[in-house]
Amino acid sequence: MTSAPHPACPSGPGAYVVAIAIAAPLAIRLGAAASPLLRPGRYLYCGSAYGPGGLPARLGRHFRKDKTIRWHVDQLTTAGEVLGAWAIAGGDECELVARLGFLPVPIEGFGATDCAHCRSHLLRWPSRVAARKVRTALAGDDAAPVWLRVSPTRRSRA
Repeated sequence: MTSAPHPACPSGPGAYVVAIAIAAPLAIRLGAAASPLLRPGRYLYCGSAYGPGGLPARLGRHFRKDKTIRWHVDQLTTAGEVLGAWAIAGGDECELVARLGFLPVPIEGFGATDCAHCRSHLLRWPSRVAARKVRTALAGDDAAPVWLRVSPTRRSRA
């Protein structure tokens, strides 16, 4: 899917935070090491989209359930429910992780194998933390991030 997951999605490169709900315990493969277990709950994955197609292409892929497992986060997006994403035109994924530093890290190194700055690009989003607090943290001094909700018709290939 190369089209925008939502008409409001910024058209160029940037960073994003995908919100994912996991209903049952999920074993995560991170290479040869033992598979850590994610407990049910909400998670936020911070990523960037600076390749071909920018934010629309990357978020379109994350919003799709039917795909080949390529990145760590694909294990969550195929097994769980993608709730939506905050998109930040021109943003930096490590800066987003830093802004959300008040959230716990469930798995060290998740999505950050090529990152020298972050412990993980996956954060647990406890139910006691309101979406407004996350959105405010992501905005920082910049413009507010754009929330893109997943519609059921965009979850599979047509």
